[in-house]
Amino acid sequence: MGIGLPEFLSIELATEHPQVIPISVFIVILCLCLVIGHLLEENRWVNESITAIAVGAVSGTVILLISKGKSSHILVFDEELFFIYLLPPIIFNAGFQVKKKKFFHNFLTIMSFGVIGVFISTTIISFGTWWLFPKLGFKGLTARDYLAIGTIFSSTDTVCTLQILHQDETPLLYSLVFGEGVVNDATSVVLFNAVQKIHFESINGLTALRVFGNFLYLFSTSTLLGIGVGLVTSFVLKTLYFGRHSTTRELAIMVLMAYLSYMLAELFSLSGILTVFFCGVLMSHYASYNVTESSRITSRHVFAMLSFISETFIFLYVGTDALDFTKWKTSSLSVGGTLEVSGVITTLVLLGRAAFVFPLSVLTNLMNRNTQRSESLTFKHQVIICWAGLMRGAVSIALAFKQFTYSGVTTDPLNAAMVTNTIVVVLFTTLVFGFLTKPLVNYLLPHDESSQNTGNSRCKQSAPGSPKEDATLPLLSFDESTSTNLSRAKDSLTLLIEQPVYTIHRYWRKFDDTYMRPVFGGPRPVNQPEC
Repeated sequence: MGIGLPEFLSIELATEHPQVIPISVFIVILCLCLVIGHLLEENRWVNESITAIAVGAVSGTVILLISKGKSSHILVFDEELFFIYLLPPIIFNAGFQVKKKKFFHNFLTIMSFGVIGVFISTTIISFGTWWLFPKLGFKGLTARDYLAIGTIFSSTDTVCTLQILHQDETPLLYSLVFGEGVVNDATSVVLFNAVQKIHFESINGLTALRVFGNFLYLFSTSTLLGIGVGLVTSFVLKTLYFGRHSTTRELAIMVLMAYLSYMLAELFSLSGILTVFFCGVLMSHYASYNVTESSRITSRHVFAMLSFISETFIFLYVGTDALDFTKWKTSSLSVGGTLEVSGVITTLVLLGRAAFVFPLSVLTNLMNRNTQRSESLTFKHQVIICWAGLMRGAVSIALAFKQFTYSGVTTDPLNAAMVTNTIVVVLFTTLVFGFLTKPLVNYLLPHDESSQNTGNSRCKQSAPGSPKEDATLPLLSFDESTSTNLSRAKDSLTLLIEQPVYTIHRYWRKFDDTYMRPVFGGPRPVNQPEC
């Protein structure tokens, strides 16, 4: 594993350190992306992903001309670079920055979109490509390839939509899009890894159950590992209080433990992305309150900065890779064939997305019909959620490189065709759908309407029939009589049936305030309406 060097950059001026020139050039281009992104900050039609891809394409064109058509890359690296160095900070920052209150209040909805939705989308895309690709003359892919394609193109990139939505104006919609996007990426990677473990030579009727069981094992163990590392970090910071001597050590411990969680997951063949995400959630919920104020502020900016650089790096590479003529020449498909296959994939992505967003939205509305949240997921909200998941990005690129290349290079015509198709789909969905996101959101949710619908959703009165209990009241009390505890349990069971999401969130708050925060840290609970 490592970073390669294109031949045309191997000049005598860098004989001692041959990678100095390409790395320096790439850093200059990253800085250029920052400057252009700053200049376009007011124009929400163009997001950071589109800017990075465009700059990468221009840079690739220049390098292609300088190298006389030999290469469009500044750096050539294998797929492990994505997973070991670039994806961890992106996913960890997502977990660390997530609005935990909204995330856990809408946890069941987010998990249904991010987990069940991925299974539905993967099934539709896998079977659709298996049925349609041969009709287009694109043959030779294995069953493992088709299942991998389903997971690759089920991974979403919601950055563009999140830049348009505002947490204050549309808190529910923002929470669902953000939370579902992160869980979706993690689930796609877990399912991708589960597919790699299928023994297709002995496939039978139980194979689907084995895949599902393997998925549950990877999902649960990876989540528990992330939670465990996050709690250990929080406990160490709370007990030792590094801040009294050095705030630098506080930040160093958080960064190193976060990365350690990812590496431990990879060591035990688990999902590092899922582990590092929940590690970020737990650190944000507990550990960040055990450090000094300066460390708390610094950590958020450092994690956001690392995530931003990683995302920009990936999309820059996508832009330059789009002009990699070696892959296009190696591909078994012509330009017209590539466009046909990419069109089929994009159509299946749209069908797979719609197949779970609208039915699951109806289901979540039924589950939340009696909760304190006054607004349900309207059809306009459902359209935006569906649209937000149509764009493909970093995780899709990383999984495609892992499945169809070796060290970033492929000499197989079928694999080269799939890599080029992945790049075309990512470019098309990011550029076309990304450009149309702003007018669509503004048309469906005008500013005044969204403000009226969600501006008063911060802290509403409890729903009729919801208990007015203190959030710190324990679930069961040994100081009260058995009849009192049984009566409370009966009321809780009734409430759980009628208001499942609200009830689970309320009981989690009780458990967290009573048992978790005194041990692992966090803000002191205050008596206020639950919202």
